Amino acid sequence: MDARVISKAKLPSRHVTVGPARAPHRSYLYAMGLSAAEIAQPLVGVASCWNEAAPCNISLMRQAQVVKKGVASANGTPREFCTITVTDGIAMGHQGMKSSLVSRDVIADSVELTMRGHCYDALVGLAGCDKSLPGMMMAMVRLNVPSIFIYGGSILPGSYRGRQITVQDVFEAVGQHSVGTIGDSELLEIEQAACPSAGSCGAQFTANTMATVAEAIGLALPYSCGAPAPYEMRDRFNFASGEKIMELIAKNIRPRDIVTLKALENAATVVSATGGSTNAALHLPAIAHEAGIKFDLFDVARIFEKTPYIADLKPGGKYVAKDMFEAGGIPLLMKTLLEHGYLHGDCMTVTGRTLAENMEHVAWNEDQDVVRSADRPITKTGGVVGLKGNLAPEGAIVKVAGMSELKFSGPARCFDSEEECFEAVTHRNYREGEVLVIRYEGPRGGPGMREMLSTTAALYGQGMGGKVALITDGRFSGATRGFCIGHVGPEAAVGGPIGLLIDGDVISIDAMAGTIEVALTETELAERAKTWKPRTTDYQSGAIWKYAQTVGPARDGAVTHPGGAKETHCYADI
Repeated sequence: MDARVISKAKLPSRHVTVGPARAPHRSYLYAMGLSAAEIAQPLVGVASCWNEAAPCNISLMRQAQVVKKGVASANGTPREFCTITVTDGIAMGHQGMKSSLVSRDVIADSVELTMRGHCYDALVGLAGCDKSLPGMMMAMVRLNVPSIFIYGGSILPGSYRGRQITVQDVFEAVGQHSVGTIGDSELLEIEQAACPSAGSCGAQFTANTMATVAEAIGLALPYSCGAPAPYEMRDRFNFASGEKIMELIAKNIRPRDIVTLKALENAATVVSATGGSTNAALHLPAIAHEAGIKFDLFDVARIFEKTPYIADLKPGGKYVAKDMFEAGGIPLLMKTLLEHGYLHGDCMTVTGRTLAENMEHVAWNEDQDVVRSADRPITKTGGVVGLKGNLAPEGAIVKVAGMSELKFSGPARCFDSEEECFEAVTHRNYREGEVLVIRYEGPRGGPGMREMLSTTAALYGQGMGGKVALITDGRFSGATRGFCIGHVGPEAAVGGPIGLLIDGDVISIDAMAGTIEVALTETELAERAKTWKPRTTDYQSGAIWKYAQTVGPARDGAVTHPGGAKETHCYADI
């Protein structure tokens, strides 16, 4: 697509590049080496979440350079900028995790502000770690300029004594170490082997779940989200994305043309079919919110309920993202779901074609067992289940992929923070059959809705993964396995039932029926509510305090602004 035929008459960059009044603005662009011809072309923001915090993000800057070459080859002018990332694997298990979900909205906000301030005409966004993927996609839908999403790619699996391992194995090894199953030297061997390359966590944890979403929802080029980070072939996808963005500008294909209710249902379908992260039930409503579409946790759960689980991926299965890519990639998964009626084929994508058109030449691979045919699933219902009951009137979520027992009942043991529970688990101060309750970890009460992987992995490492249940108004990592229920709402900090529990209350969970109940009457809960007082947090200033003032419930995506439904003007039309 030749960008020279694209008029700037309606593009945002006309406000900084066109006419005598913009001579001062153009002088800044000349100072950075741009020519008059480059200034006259559409300006494309190339945003990456590069940093040196973790392997998830370390390759993004190099990949962004290839994107820029693709933009320039199609007569566009790329303008690179970076935003933050908080990497969950390093933030996990301490107060740093309170920054994680907050970072999703900061990423969206900072990309929005950079694009608005400099009047860029389109956006190519590169992301690696968990919250950066939905954060970047939220920004795209909010701005509604032509946009393409690029996933930095997954890490390669580690090799430990002849078997593939991921960072999940390291977290679980901590639990094994705490009970003496393994010693110091073996723990060191595992931690040094688990993460051998650049890229995001390799199994179907949150990053790979949301990468699968990016292709299914139509914001990423087919196959681009499956190729591991170290594969040089990623450059083909990066260059092609740079070229393609210029075509989207010319055709005026925008994110809200792509992210429709049907596309969101497609996204929820691939999450469930892959046994993906429960965090998708938080991020899909947040992306929908940017478009002004009502799509909450219960809408996500409705899709989960009717979707077969067909991809045998860790943590519930045996394969990692690299294996699925080499078996046929995300399109292989989507092809069988489409053929058996689980996807809407008429959704527009960034290729300029519909999802069904993208799938036309995808052939089924009989010589692999990573992805089952949708008519021969691992289980008939999805790998993730929504729950509701008197303990969670606003819903909750549980990953059931790989679980054999889908019911649990037992007495509550209550903790008012993750640290309290982790301490009890570390010292085996709990009993088989209990339901461990971690509360005041919700979006507002945490603040920040922390993930609990350190605690759940320690339980699993101790051999107790199926012998206790754990519920929280916080979140669980995509790497979590076992009977772990997150997003319980309303959260404790706003007076939700989870905050009214006391030790010994009997909690019953039924993932088949989709229920979570405590054996208390409405009258008993109401009596306890009379004496309940909200807990004061240590965060009384700064970014995390600011987040707590505006964040909404997990049911709606823990969003921090009114969203597309309240929008009176769209950036793309300034």
